[in-house]
Amino acid sequence: MPLDRIHPNVLVAVCTYNEIANVAEMTRRVFAAVPDCHLLFIDDHSPDGTCDWVREAMASEPRLRLIVRVDQRGLGGATRTALQYAVDQGYEFVMNLDGDLSHDPDALPRMLALATERPEIDIVVGSRYVLHGAIKGWPWRRRIMSRMVNLFATTVLGLPVSDCSGSLRCYRVSALASIDPSTLKSEGYAILEELLVRLRRNKSLMVEVPIEFVDRVRGSSKLTTTEMFRSMWQLVLVALRSA
Repeated sequence: MPLDRIHPNVLVAVCTYNEIANVAEMTRRVFAAVPDCHLLFIDDHSPDGTCDWVREAMASEPRLRLIVRVDQRGLGGATRTALQYAVDQGYEFVMNLDGDLSHDPDALPRMLALATERPEIDIVVGSRYVLHGAIKGWPWRRRIMSRMVNLFATTVLGLPVSDCSGSLRCYRVSALASIDPSTLKSEGYAILEELLVRLRRNKSLMVEVPIEFVDRVRGSSKLTTTEMFRSMWQLVLVALRSA
């Protein structure tokens, strides 16, 4: 069935901090890919004007939504906020992707169609590490770190997907409601693995589709060496809690 005949109740959520260089193009490309969605930006009070741009755009674009988190920083809390919003507002699906355009919004319709056509699937994961998946523009250090994190997640955490650390995903909101997103503990990037652990424990079915990940062109990365090691420690805590 063509996607434009399905009309699911879809929220696309994007966590941002200092993404003024990307937010306009992100908005245009998301609405081009999934015209019937609502697009929610969860912004950590960016000083560069990201949330100001969204507020101004909302005056003429009713599909836009904005949550500004004041005196709060980090992907973990922003992701919890996005998922809880999807549950509270009663969406059927919530889709997440990075705010720097490393994820191509053109992948969203394919992931959404799979989740819509197969009601037994609760999570569709956009994967860099399955056949036809790819990463472009990453230095060797980030490639090795990503592989180590995913090896830990698949072996120690027992996750059934090869890409556990990417945020491009489509979630069935009823599955999220069953685990209560507000109870997620991880901060930073480790929340992505904790989500899969919690959903897996709840017997949610997850599948992967190949995506091409392209390193950001505009703006600066939030993934510092300190954040990488903090996220790895958070993964250890996830493993201990799930033991």
